Amino acid sequence: MVTRTESPLAARLRKRCLMTTTNRFNELPLLHSLQRTLAEQNLTDPTEIQAKTIPLLLAGKSIVGVSETGSGKTLAFALPVMHVIKKLENDGKPVTVEAQPRALIIVPARELGEQVTRVFKPFTHDTRLRVRSLLGGTTMPIARRNITGMFEVLVATPGRLLQMQENRLISLADVRILVFDEVDKLLDQGFLPDAETIIRSCPENRQMALFSATVSKAVQALVKNLFANAEVVRSEGSHKVVPTLTTLNRNIPNGKRFPALEALLKTSIPGGTLIFANTREQCDELADGITKLGRACVIYRGEMDKVERRANLRAFRDGKVDLLIATDLASRGLDVAHVGRVINYHLPHQLENYIHRVGRTARAGRTGMVVNFVTERDRPLVRKLETIRATAEHAPRQTAH
Repeated sequence: MVTRTESPLAARLRKRCLMTTTNRFNELPLLHSLQRTLAEQNLTDPTEIQAKTIPLLLAGKSIVGVSETGSGKTLAFALPVMHVIKKLENDGKPVTVEAQPRALIIVPARELGEQVTRVFKPFTHDTRLRVRSLLGGTTMPIARRNITGMFEVLVATPGRLLQMQENRLISLADVRILVFDEVDKLLDQGFLPDAETIIRSCPENRQMALFSATVSKAVQALVKNLFANAEVVRSEGSHKVVPTLTTLNRNIPNGKRFPALEALLKTSIPGGTLIFANTREQCDELADGITKLGRACVIYRGEMDKVERRANLRAFRDGKVDLLIATDLASRGLDVAHVGRVINYHLPHQLENYIHRVGRTARAGRTGMVVNFVTERDRPLVRKLETIRATAEHAPRQTAH
């Protein structure tokens, strides 16, 4: 019999799953201005990851937060960031130096950076904080204009941030809170050396937070190297599909997927449909086939014009087009509220990629559906998914807050 030794990180994750949580936002010691905006937004009950991490961040702790996609991780760090930074100003210590933020949020891609900025925006009106963005895919004149003057919070992609640092256009000398968001995606881009450079540029006593949907070996290495003393918090639903997601597996004989897709698209659903393929070529071929059916669709993949990609996402997000054909570029971080169905036209090879894909629907307690096109090659992944689902169904239910 083989005994598997539990890693230190796994032990800390398991321990923190059991911690006491806060049941209501109004029980948190947040500034009154933030509480007012929460009430105006009809946000009363924190999600599990919010309830577990916000008190720790407000107490000045550095944390590692692991939670499933769609669980509200952005607000989990946005609220404490705004509270801590505004409180400094209220205590007579306002920002006095241009292009020198006090909170830094690192994101993997421009689209996610824009999404994070949108989460901050409603709270900044009453709390009176300035949030700027420094994101890849923008021109240098726009990037320079975005960081002129004084501001408190900066949302940035690593490459553009380091570029501006090298040109001495931004200083991290006054950063009090440093957040790495969607770390699993950042690490896909070889982020570790950049992370070390960014951390060294900040004061030694800065508070840090890391958020991820999965704990891959790369994430474990980053936590070990840079977050050794952090509090590790993991939600009960991390690395699982959410219970509001309905899963349908369609067997595809001889790999003939398109007839099955054509039949499936005749069934209308509330909200948009996100269709995943594994390669750029498959995306283009699939979009061409759908267009020939007389259906409008847009593409979201790598190696395409960034302006076009953003316009396609906007058209899908605004409901002008109800079909988005994408690679795994769209599987992490993007939050489109009205996605009612995900179709895995080609199933991914890795379980983690599957978890990210299906996390685009059934977000924040909403219902959603995933349809998997299953060929013989996909059997090992499907068996893993069935094991996870069976385990979840037999696990004790936790009351939602």
